[in-house]
Amino acid sequence: MGSELKGRVVGVGGVFFRSHDPKRLAKWYQETLGLVTEAWGSTHGTSFSPEAMPANSFTVWSTFASDTEYFGDPRQSFMINLVVDDLDAALANVRAAGGDVIPEKEEHDFGRFGWIVDPDGNRVELWEPPETMPEAKK
Repeated sequence: MGSELKGRVVGVGGVFFRSHDPKRLAKWYQETLGLVTEAWGSTHGTSFSPEAMPANSFTVWSTFASDTEYFGDPRQSFMINLVVDDLDAALANVRAAGGDVIPEKEEHDFGRFGWIVDPDGNRVELWEPPETMPEAKK
């Protein structure tokens, strides 16, 4: 392999999805989970600088089988994973706002996970990265 492939993917630049009421959904995320959004014409969004993310967080791009149950509703073709600073507090915020919280949580070497369903019916994964990342297995 003498030369490096050009035109390759080097990161995820955004997540875009439809909503029947983008303004309402953006406001819910802002009020419930502190995701500060702004209006960009008819869309509402935000951007994250890699430096603002916790030291042990990263972005995953992954394909799943079409019959996966991981996303909840089989009609949902994607799932967003949001990094949070405190999983229990984030889930409590969703409950306090009257949102749906999936009762199961998972804890792994690479962090803690919980799931919610937003007002549009999208199952969303919340991830609290660990304070330290485990050593890679050799």
